[in-house]
Amino acid sequence: MLTGPLFMLQIYDRVLTSRSMPTLIALFLLVTFLFIVLGLLEVVRSRIFVRLGMKLDQQMSDRLFDAEILVNIKTGGGVVGGVRELDTFRQFLTGPGPFALFDSPWVPIYIIIIFIFHWTLGVLAIFGAIALFIIALLNDIRTRKLLEDAGKSMGAGAQLEDSGRRNAQVLSAMGMLAPFRKLWQSERSKGLTLQAIASDRSGTLTAISKSLRLFLQSAMLAVGAALAVKQIITPGTMIAASIILGRALQPVEQSIGQWRGFIKAREAYKNINDILSKVEEPVERTILAEPKGYLKVEKLRAKVPGEKAVIIGRNPRASGINFSLTPGQSLGIIGPSGSGKTTLAKALLGLWPQADVSGEISLDNIALNKWNPEQLGRNIGYLPQGVELFGGTIKQNISRFYENPTDAAIVEAAQLAGVDKMITDMPQAYETDIGFMGTRLSTGQRQRVALARALYGNPALIVLDEPNSALDAVGQNALKKALLEMHKRSTTVIVISHRDDALRDMELMMFLNQGEQMLFGARNKVLAKLREMSKSKTS
Repeated sequence: MLTGPLFMLQIYDRVLTSRSMPTLIALFLLVTFLFIVLGLLEVVRSRIFVRLGMKLDQQMSDRLFDAEILVNIKTGGGVVGGVRELDTFRQFLTGPGPFALFDSPWVPIYIIIIFIFHWTLGVLAIFGAIALFIIALLNDIRTRKLLEDAGKSMGAGAQLEDSGRRNAQVLSAMGMLAPFRKLWQSERSKGLTLQAIASDRSGTLTAISKSLRLFLQSAMLAVGAALAVKQIITPGTMIAASIILGRALQPVEQSIGQWRGFIKAREAYKNINDILSKVEEPVERTILAEPKGYLKVEKLRAKVPGEKAVIIGRNPRASGINFSLTPGQSLGIIGPSGSGKTTLAKALLGLWPQADVSGEISLDNIALNKWNPEQLGRNIGYLPQGVELFGGTIKQNISRFYENPTDAAIVEAAQLAGVDKMITDMPQAYETDIGFMGTRLSTGQRQRVALARALYGNPALIVLDEPNSALDAVGQNALKKALLEMHKRSTTVIVISHRDDALRDMELMMFLNQGEQMLFGARNKVLAKLREMSKSKTS
């Protein structure tokens, strides 16, 4: 970086005074070599940063993706953009911003060299560096809060956009598009306004810093010229000092220009740490023997993550939820809306964090949190109340997006769910692309494909939450056959439903009310007890 000014110094003070062409040629060849080296070093540094960004993404993206999913489970949703924040940080890392930061430590070296030329020039250089540093500090103070608030507003707008995309049909059918768009536009406009204010302030300070640097270089020439006139320094030293000052102040000026990117990267880093701090480090779990389906629940109490109120087992005097199932047994869970049926299902699946669940849930006499998560997931089938499929083909959705699934297992699950004929009647059969969140299928079709997904791989435990809410007579009959087949295969089945059609073949029944286990036992006995309770209330 000092090649240019030192070359000029030699030209003015050595070549022009001696009129020596060999000296000029030798210096020019040396300068050519040094600039080639400089270019190569710049290429190497740039490539190092690019590969560092790629390595960062490779090491962090999978972990951050998993953490974002787990945090959404813990908080009930609403956390988005974890991987996006990583992209922001990586893009800053591979951009010009870090170059300015890494060049900054050389500023004192340049100033010392100017001091060697003359102390007056050194004082001027220090003044310039301090002035630009103050501008950089003001840039941070005046834009940091604005950019943080703008990021929050833009994030809220992104969440609304995602929510609108998920519920596009509802927005259109019920005339909600205009008011929802105004809400989205309000958050987005707020973010853009704050960004514009921050950009205006940053742009003003950047312009001031650029003008100041150019002025300081001219001032250095003026002071140097005065010293040269008095023959204290040579004209070459005057020119070299001006150029070196420009080199010294350039990283500071670049830092000011890149300050917005630096703040965004710092905010992204903070958000990444925040997401990762909310999840525990993954613990390697030994692959155990495949579970048979023995489910045991003792003194279970649970609440929705992020909420204080207990939903399941809210009465401290009661013993919570207690029951056990053996392979092949089936349990139907009934109760009024808001009684905690879905919360119970999610607790049984190990979806809720341990901090929100007390008591014991064990599969084959092993607590759920001691199972290897992937092994446990393969042996559990789950059909949620709000059915959601994923963009891709029917084949991918049924096979849970596993790598290299066997066609036989996919077709078996579809046949078991009674959806094979519906799939093969489609133009592309199992390769049919169902679109974003399965929007190319009807609600009933999505529920039937989701049932096949729950049955894929012959899981030991299956939990179905309102599995017939969108089914027609054909779908109801297919669900009934699937439940009977699960019994023959000794699969443990839990069904939550408000409709009797899905509960007629259940061996056991549980009645929940206000989060408490009011009745549990054989299906006919529980239903008879409920009729007695209903008659006593009526009388």
